[in-house]
This record gives sequence, C-alpha cells and structure tokens, in this order.
Amino acid sequence: MKYDALSKEMQDRICYDRQHNTVPKVGFPDDLARRRNPDHDRPTLWRPPFVRDTDKILHSAYYNRFTDKTQVFSFYKNDDISRRALHVQLVSRIARTIGSVLGLNLDLIEAIALGHDMGHTPFGHAGETYLDELYFAGTGRHFAHNVHSVRVLDGIFPYNITLQTLNGILSHDGEIECDEYRPRPMEDFSDLDAAVDACYRDRANNRRLMPSTLEGCLVRICDIISYLGKDRQDAKKAGLISEDAFAYGAIGRINAEIINNLSVNIIENSYGKPYIKIDQEYFDALSAAKRSNYQQIYQSPAVAGPQRDVIRPMFERLYRRLVEDVKKGRSTSPVFRHHIEFVTAGHYVRELPYEETDPDTIVTDYIASMTDDYFVELHQYLFPGEKTMKYHGYFQ
Repeated sequence: MKYDALSKEMQDRICYDRQHNTVPKVGFPDDLARRRNPDHDRPTLWRPPFVRDTDKILHSAYYNRFTDKTQVFSFYKNDDISRRALHVQLVSRIARTIGSVLGLNLDLIEAIALGHDMGHTPFGHAGETYLDELYFAGTGRHFAHNVHSVRVLDGIFPYNITLQTLNGILSHDGEIECDEYRPRPMEDFSDLDAAVDACYRDRANNRRLMPSTLEGCLVRICDIISYLGKDRQDAKKAGLISEDAFAYGAIGRINAEIINNLSVNIIENSYGKPYIKIDQEYFDALSAAKRSNYQQIYQSPAVAGPQRDVIRPMFERLYRRLVEDVKKGRSTSPVFRHHIEFVTAGHYVRELPYEETDPDTIVTDYIASMTDDYFVELHQYLFPGEKTMKYHGYFQ
C-alpha cells in the first residue's frame, strides 16, 4: 500500500504560518455573502451566513430523503453499501479536512457539500438520465441534478440561500475532472439565473461551469475523491468485483489510499495559491481510475442492465400518468396529495404560486424528490401487476 505525506518543506511552511499568524487569507469572507433577500437571514455572531445555509439544508425534508437514494447500487439489500446520505457527508468531510489546511471557509464548504446532490433522482445517474429524456420530450428543457439542486433550494423552496452556496452547488459536477480549478467570479443572482437557464437549454453548458470560490472548487474535486474508492468498496461488498481488477496508479487503488494521496497532493500544490491544483502525474492517475470505475462498475451488465431494462419503463409509466393527473386536475392523485400540497404548505413567499407551474415541471420535481423505495411503491400503487424490480436479498 502507498500512503503519501506532505513534504517536510510544506509542513514547515504551514507550521510557521500558523505560529506567526501568516496563514494565507484565501478563504471566502463571510461579510461578502449575498442573498436574494438581504433583509432576511441576517448573520449573527453565533450563526454566520454559511452556517445559516447549512442549517436550512440540513432541516429540509429533502435532505432526509438522501437516506434512501441510490449512490450507485440500486438492487441490493445491504446496509454496508453506500447511499447518497453517506456520499454527501464524505464530500463534506474530505473537503473540510483539506480546506482547514488551506485556510478556506469551512462553513461555506459544508453548505455546498451537504446541498450539492439535493436535486438527485432516485436510482442515481440512471434515474437522472431517464428523467432528462422525459422532461426534454415534454418541454424541450433538460434535467441535470446539479441544476435541480439549485431549483430545490432556490425555487421549489425559496430558502434564501446565499449566492456563493448556490453557485458552488450548481458548478459542482463531479463527472468533469480538471487538473486545476480557478474560481470564475459570479457577481449577482442575475448571473446565477442566466447560468441555470443556459443549462436547461443545453446540457453542454454544464461543462462550462466553474465555481466562483475556492471552496466551491475544492468541493467539486472532493466529489470525485469521495466516490472513486468508495464505489470500489461497494462493488466488492456487492460481490461484483475484486479490488485486484483495478489498476494501481500514483493515487493508489483502495479508498483510504485514494483519499489520503489526493488530499496530500492537493494541499502540496494549492497551499497559498488562488486555485486548487493536482499535479500531472496524480491527475492522470485520477482520470485513469475514473475510467476504470466506468468500465468495471457503472457500465457493467450487473449495474447498467437492470437499470435499463426495469427502471427506464417504470420512469416512463410514472411520468406519463402523473402528467396526465396534473393536467386533468385529479386531486386525489399522489402528485397532489404527496407533492403539491406538501410544497405549498410552506410559508415561503413566491413570485408565482407553485400549483401554477407547468405540469411537466411539477412531475419532474416530484419524481426527482422521491426515494428509491417510495418510487417503487408508487409504481406498484398506480400500476399493480406491472413488472417491477427485484432486490438481491440479505441472504442471497
């Protein structure tokens, strides 16, 4: 096994800076936080701006639902396999560990990390793909979980989250790795709204996003670090693959190595700098490891096959039925009783009543909010007798 450590020169520099109060001031200042409604949620000594954001996210009902949302493996009854709740906590923990050494704003890191997947669908990226296809067919607009995370926190529930947190969430896409992340300023909410709209119109615009803060940049790379080795652990627990199937590169092969070695490399290359950087050798190893995960796990017949053959038809049936229910005003439908009534029960001030949202968007909001188990049970409720998924039991 291979576990890197910071160079003596870097350790000496960090220790010196801490002792002499010369740690580089590169973190985002609390007093520059911006909200849509600045008259509300004013910071206090005990609740600075990004602590307030984190509280809003943690207390959201949609945060509860992370507990039963797929990370990668949807068909396994195994409490040791990661769900999305653990993933967002791991992103937060890894990013805060690195950010504490770099002198970043740890409250902003936590808010971005815990909220970054708030818009994720049931059944992970497979569910996201199928919902995108359906939403685009109905509206000509695309669905992406990072964009929808902003919609959850800034539209479905107008929580008055800061621009900096929302920007980090929008720009977090961990499927796009870079060797260097330089913040791209975002001045006001009109810029955020334009970026969101551009992503609805063209998914390619997601690839052009870059966080406006170093904290957002760090969360983005830590999103990859957090799942790269953990998904390998989970694949092994599911009995799909052994760790020997993965190449051993500069970053290591197993989860603990990958987290440690990439964390060390980021600190070594980013301390005191206006960017987050990985050196070329480690970036090449990261990219190779990510490709290996796709080949060995995400695109494997054991994972992709059941998703395509079972989940896709379930998404199609539910989407069409629920859109019809909204259009025909069937108030007894679950989309009214479990979603529209739930969303509108809040005391939030809205520009437009939620129930006046177009039917395709309401249904997309509803399906994206579902846990895996709720999705399956709703499908059984609306389509009794139709084919549904079978889980690998605890004793199989």
